[in-house]
Formats: sequence, structure tokens, C-alpha cells
Amino acid sequence: MSQPAGRVPLPVFSSPPPAYAGPPASEIAMLRREYVNPGVFHYYKQPLCIVAGRMQYLWDDAGKRYLDAIAGIATVSVGHCHPHVTARAREQLETLAHATTIYLHPNMPLLARELARRMPPDSGLSSTYFANSGAEANELALLMARLHTGRQDVLTLRGAYHGGTLATMSLTAVGTWKFPVPTAAGVRHVPPGYCYRCPLGLKYPSCEVRCARSIEEVIRHETSGEIAAFIAEPIQGVGGVVTPPPEYFAIAYEIVRKFGGLCISDEVQTGFGRTGAHFWGFENWGVTPDAVTVAKGIANGAPLSAVITRREIAQHLAKRVHFSTFGGNPVVTAQGLATLEVMERESVQRRAAEIGGYLREKLDALVERHALIGEVRGIGLMLGVELVRDRQSREPATAATAAVLELARERSLLLGRGGLFGNVLRIKPPMCLTRDDCDFLADCLDECLALAAAGA
Repeated sequence: MSQPAGRVPLPVFSSPPPAYAGPPASEIAMLRREYVNPGVFHYYKQPLCIVAGRMQYLWDDAGKRYLDAIAGIATVSVGHCHPHVTARAREQLETLAHATTIYLHPNMPLLARELARRMPPDSGLSSTYFANSGAEANELALLMARLHTGRQDVLTLRGAYHGGTLATMSLTAVGTWKFPVPTAAGVRHVPPGYCYRCPLGLKYPSCEVRCARSIEEVIRHETSGEIAAFIAEPIQGVGGVVTPPPEYFAIAYEIVRKFGGLCISDEVQTGFGRTGAHFWGFENWGVTPDAVTVAKGIANGAPLSAVITRREIAQHLAKRVHFSTFGGNPVVTAQGLATLEVMERESVQRRAAEIGGYLREKLDALVERHALIGEVRGIGLMLGVELVRDRQSREPATAATAAVLELARERSLLLGRGGLFGNVLRIKPPMCLTRDDCDFLADCLDECLALAAAGA
């Protein structure tokens, strides 16, 4: 069917999926309202029913094609239904779907070895425990840090998102993602490197990165002076693609280690080449953590996560029984191995750097055209566009952001949304994105911003 778009058309795609023959969106929406927990939310005033995906594109139940610029929240790394990943998953399903880790199977240790090989040399990050979700991995990393140090207090950033379990909700510091119930004790939130909205009211670089240096004050005043860990996303995802100044993490890690804490890098969204210049997000800041948590892009959409740490930290789990029924499952680890193979064969990380740089130039060019844009930020194919009602006051343009999402959807572009005020457009597409896709995305966003500013 014809595709509504802006001045630049949605690029041609020659291998569409078969026509959908299932129930219509209206029926699916009714079933969801009746049988699915209402806490499972959806984007858009009129829910979108996605039934198929191929590489960087999605199709709805009516056959309309969309450019997916959010990739299942930075999860589909090498493309929807990538042929190699799909073939490996199918082959494994037909051989052995599940047996648990009480038996040997090649996929789990082979994937663990591949993850270790991608860590910085001499980092010692070689011991992997597989789980199912980012929240589970973060909670497990927290457990290992507390066991290893014998301490309780943990530091994380304001604006952080580390999961929705009771323990990881305590780490999360975005109010809309927290429930009014008691959460885990011993968590302190420190200022992030959010220069556009500096929590200390200062200006970079004359501030001398006071936000990072204030971590020492928090440790001295709000803890016993003995901490277990500091966990942080190299670039905040849900928090609005908050990208810190280059020195932030080096300063933070030095302070944390001075007080005996471990440094944990939450790479759930930034890992696996998404930032382009490096395979891991933490590498952009010249630091090496004591533990790394991963999920999302590790298996191109399969429910797989992991904690990679040093052996002396990992060995604490062997002191008791700890078990994950589905962690390291043969099918999802087959998908993880296949995803890494595709990344190597198709130079996915290099593409994220090159295409991400091209897209960033296109987005930066929109700043002069649209007063709604307060800041464009991010690295590689992890980008954010913060919208404001006024550039002087920086009042969040929350309603306009929602309008842009709706207008973009009408024009076959699917974007994400984040930030404490819901005013940041999140752009984290599958890393098979092309220059033509970038042209379409930027042109469509150009039109949508103009319409949103005009109150359309």
C-alpha cells in the first residue's frame, strides 16, 4: 500500500513479509484490555498493532510499513528477523529447546567466551552469569557487589533506570517508573553529568565537573564511608539519552574506588557497538568497570541478559545455590552467538559510527530551523533530541513531544520518548539503518516539529 511520508519518501524495501491474516487491531486491543494487566502500556492515542518486522522496518496489521527508530527500545541490534539470527534460532529449536544449566551444552560457554574476548585486555572481565532481563542482571550484579565487599550502600545516578523489580526500582531515579512502596535500603542517588540541565546550576567546563566530584560528599555525609558499589549507565536511556562530559566517569570511578566500592556499568542499552566508536559504552569514557551488565542487543530481541565480572567477584555465587531456569537457554544463546557473528561479518559497530555520525549531522541541522529543539545529544546510534517550549527557560515541551510522536507515526516513522519530563525524542534504531533511512527520518522529523510548533 502507499506510504504517507514527508518530502523524502520512505526508502524502498524489496522483501516485505507475507500479508497478515490474523485478527484486526481492534480485536487485539479489546483482548488486551480484557485480559492483560493494565500496567502494560502502549504508545499513541490509537494503539499501533505491529505484526511483522524485517531489518529496520516494521509492518502493522493493515500492511503499512514504518521505519523503526527505536528498535524495541534499543533491543533489535542487527535488524528485525535477520536471516542469520533467525536461521540459528530455528536450527537450535529443532535440536534442543531447553534442558537447563545442570547439563553441559556448548552455546552458553561459547557465548561467555565471546563476551570475555570483547572486554578490554587485562580487565579480568571474563566470568559470565546468564539471566533473562536487564533488571535481573542488575539485581544480580548488586548481589555480587555486596557479597564481595561485605557492604550495603550503593550509589547510582539521578535520572537512572536499572529495572522495575523491587531492588532495581530502588536504583531507578525517574519518578514515573517508581511506585509508592518501600524499596531496597542502602541506595543513594548522586548528580548525573546532565549539562543541559545541570543539577548544580553550573556551566561546563568552568564547573570542573562538580557533579562527579560531589559523589565524595554524598559518600562522606550519607553513608558510613564504606560503600559496596556505584552502578551507572554510560549514557542514560530512559532518563533521556543524557550524555555526560568526558571526564565524568573517570572522576566518579576514582572516588568510588577510593572508598572501596565496585564500579558496575549498565550496558543494557549502550553495549554491543551501539555507540559506534566502541563496543561498550564505558569505553567512550576511558574507564574499566569491575562488572558489566548486558541485555537487549545481546541477542537481537531474545530474552537474554548477563553479568560479566572478574572471577574473584563471581566466585561468591558459588557459596550458596543460585539458579536461573532459563538463563543460558540453548535457543537464546544461539541467537546471541549469531548476533555477534553478524556484527563481525557486517561491520555493525563501524556502521553505527558512520551512519550515527551522518544522522547526528542531519539532526544538528534541525536545531537552527526549530526553536522547539533545546539540545541534540548522544553518540553513534544512541541519540536524543530534547524539546523545550523556550530555549532560555528550557521549560520542557512535553505536549509537543507527544504530538511529534503522533505526527511521525502518521508519516511512517516510529520514535521513542524519555526523560524525566517526557520531552526527549529517543532515536535508537536497528544498526542496519542506511543513509536513505536517515534522510527520511530527518526530513520527517523536520515536518513534524514544524507542525507540532504550529499546534497541529
